[in-house]
Amino acid sequence: MDWLESIIIAIVEGLTEFLPVSSTGHMIITENLLGVDIESHFVKAFTIIIQFGAILSVVWLYWKRFFRLGKVKEGTTGWRAFLQKYDFYWKLLVAFLPAAILGLLLGDFIESLMENVWVVAAMLVAVGVLLLFVDKWFDRKEDKPLTERRAFTIGLFQCISMIPGTSRSFATIAGGMQQGLTRKTAAEFSFFLAVPTMAAATGYELLKMLLKPEYREALSSNLSILLLGCVVAFVVAVLAIKFFISFLSKYGFKAFGWYRIVVGGFILIWLLTGHTLQMVD
Repeated sequence: MDWLESIIIAIVEGLTEFLPVSSTGHMIITENLLGVDIESHFVKAFTIIIQFGAILSVVWLYWKRFFRLGKVKEGTTGWRAFLQKYDFYWKLLVAFLPAAILGLLLGDFIESLMENVWVVAAMLVAVGVLLLFVDKWFDRKEDKPLTERRAFTIGLFQCISMIPGTSRSFATIAGGMQQGLTRKTAAEFSFFLAVPTMAAATGYELLKMLLKPEYREALSSNLSILLLGCVVAFVVAVLAIKFFISFLSKYGFKAFGWYRIVVGGFILIWLLTGHTLQMVD
């Protein structure tokens, strides 16, 4: 992977991480189109690690809310006072747990799916169809309280996104809306939930890679490209989040649904006619 390829892939990651279009699916497609060796140790590491650069954009944009502690009701003590004070982080933890457990149990199987362009294309279309109707199914004008049970249910929805091409953003936002949150609130909680989820996934994969000499060598010899990718993904993600919140509040999900159907449908037709996505040798 050269400098230009790393910038292109990082831009794709930053643009799509928080949109309901599947960042992983788009990176897989982009890497195939660029002719990048997706089997190489560095490319596998790069694809995972630059996602953390995009996730940091949430902390940057929402730092006042992300690091704000809750108010403790007068007279409340003990564990109830603790939960009230750290209510935000507690609910993030509750929502994070389902994906963390499933990821540990099915990590190898999920990783094998990531290399299958057919799966990505099919899920782009399938979820695209769902996005055409999400606004009608879960049209909320006011937010219901985000309880532990609702947070956990959103976490269960997040597990669906482990199928490449699904979109973590779609799964968690749809889950939030199904649990009674408005589009904007559901999207913001999805952003917040991305921080522990992607940080844990990135850290876990990075730890596994650093335990293998071939990965350590690949990372150390391409460290500058990796850092560039993280910075690009971060900057682009900041712009993408601002656009997404504004667009989603006004227009909903339908445009993203049609986009997914067109892109996924084209790829399926292309593959069915005997072509591949390896456009560059």
